[in-house]
Amino acid sequence: MHEMSLAEGVLAIIEDHAAKADFTRVKTVWLEIGQLSGVETEAMRFCFDAVTRGSVAEGAALEIVDTPGKGWCLQCAETVSMAELFSACPRCGGYQLQATGGTEMRVKELEVE
Repeated sequence: MHEMSLAEGVLAIIEDHAAKADFTRVKTVWLEIGQLSGVETEAMRFCFDAVTRGSVAEGAALEIVDTPGKGWCLQCAETVSMAELFSACPRCGGYQLQATGGTEMRVKELEVE
């Protein structure tokens, strides 16, 4: 389950910001997860709760913002929606798609005290 290491990375980002901005508690974390990132959101929620115990983010609400998948079709020369990596282009049916969005995961916002 790679979500555990991802959750640990999110906690490291939060702790780094806590040290720099001198806050003691995180109330809400907004995490942007791309549709093509391969991250299971429910597993991420479980792992986030586990790794934040005893930290400034313990008990923080995790709000997940889904980012749609997008790709560039070399045959159509257009940006198209992608539901999964290595899928066919929804316009022409070709398989020459390069993902251009929805592959990322990032901490978008923190609500702190």
